[in-house]
Amino acid sequence: INAEYMGDPSLMASRGARLWSYWRSSCSWRVRLALRLKNIPFEYIPVNLLAGEQLSPEYRAINPFAQVPTLEIDCVRFTQSSAILEYLEETDRTRPLLPADPVLRARAREIMMMIVSGIQPLQNLSVIKEVKRLTDSEEKKNDWAKGAIVSGFSTIERA
Repeated sequence: INAEYMGDPSLMASRGARLWSYWRSSCSWRVRLALRLKNIPFEYIPVNLLAGEQLSPEYRAINPFAQVPTLEIDCVRFTQSSAILEYLEETDRTRPLLPADPVLRARAREIMMMIVSGIQPLQNLSVIKEVKRLTDSEEKKNDWAKGAIVSGFSTIERA
């Protein structure tokens, strides 16, 4: 696993952020975006899911769930994007991710939960592989995934 530093090197020691991530992971995108918006420098450590790097004993020692992202910051390790976003928001209020209005904050969290519980899991590699196994068809797998994602986002737009 190769690491690449992201951000201002002079700030690295302040929080010691390290992010294990995969470039196509929507969960990882959320965390990378939040770190950038909050101007928190981090060391980026790629984990190639298609090559199975998340299943290695070395990565399982970092994240027993064998998923990305994993963020180590302030000497603590987090493995779920929503928990990571909440932690970043609560520990760094200089550039808020959420609106100040409590109703709008709740709405933003509501949308996040719809995505992390109803849309995003349907595109996880393990779920997609199982759908392909059950349907024995790449086309049916793609149609199923697309339908689930479109339905989820359509519901969010109507909510």
